[in-house]
Amino acid sequence: MRMFAALAMVLLCAACAQPPEIPYASDDRVKRSAYRASGPDTITVITVVSNRTGKGAHTALLINGSQRVIFDPAGSFVNDRVPEQNDVLYGVTPAVLQGYKSAHARSTFHVVSQTLEVTPEQSAVALRLAMSNGAVPRAFCTSATTGLLRQVPGFGDIEQVMFPARLMEQIAARPGVVEEKYFEDDEGGIVDGIEGIVLPD
Repeated sequence: MRMFAALAMVLLCAACAQPPEIPYASDDRVKRSAYRASGPDTITVITVVSNRTGKGAHTALLINGSQRVIFDPAGSFVNDRVPEQNDVLYGVTPAVLQGYKSAHARSTFHVVSQTLEVTPEQSAVALRLAMSNGAVPRAFCTSATTGLLRQVPGFGDIEQVMFPARLMEQIAARPGVVEEKYFEDDEGGIVDGIEGIVLPD
């Protein structure tokens, strides 16, 4: 039974199963690319969901605090204009965030974003944990995300789970969550989506 569950997890997390080789950005480039979105500090759980089954295929965490980053554990999003260190994408401008969603959304998958307003203390803890977490093994995207969230003040009740849809359900039940869904109808996979992204210089 445990072997079957492990196999199912690997298959469900197909979006984070085969990341390309990821260049490690310099600290200087990361510092120069820092971007902070206007408005309150927020944490957004991003889930890639199958249009056929409704099951999740990947989990990531968008953190907007002193800067905006995407914790993309075992993710496949690689763009030479988006600096990355250990599964953290830096310089997440509106164009980069749109590109991230577009790369994952296609005829077979859509992207669900669940945003919660947090305090500066909470976003600071989330940022620190994401930046110090290190690269995540394949298929452990949701486990890593829930493990991080559980350490953020006010999120200790999050159950550590392996399946993206299970985390999405937990976040949906939290008061104040704002949910958005993003769809595209193009074919291909995430690599095709990334190649089609045009980011400003």
